[in-house]
Amino acid sequence: METIEFEYPATKRLPNRAHVGVVSSGDLEVLIEPGSSNCARVRIRTSIPGYQETWRAIFERFFLKHNIAAIIEINDAGATPGRVALRLEQALEASEE
Repeated sequence: METIEFEYPATKRLPNRAHVGVVSSGDLEVLIEPGSSNCARVRIRTSIPGYQETWRAIFERFFLKHNIAAIIEINDAGATPGRVALRLEQALEASEE
């Protein structure tokens, strides 16, 4: 297992916590909750090592679109970048309900 952490500046508050997805072969779960500061913190636990730059690109794109101060935890079992982006959008939508 590899653990990757990122931090991004952010100003918009996330309304609620949310949990989407499941950890299984080729998938991932996303846990998202409001942050207490003006930044977003991301922690990824993945079974596929060596993809830190791919993860960085996914989150840079996500935070350019969504300027949310949140704590995001991802448990990954080999999801593709497209699946990661989908789960992040689902988590954001679920937090707004």
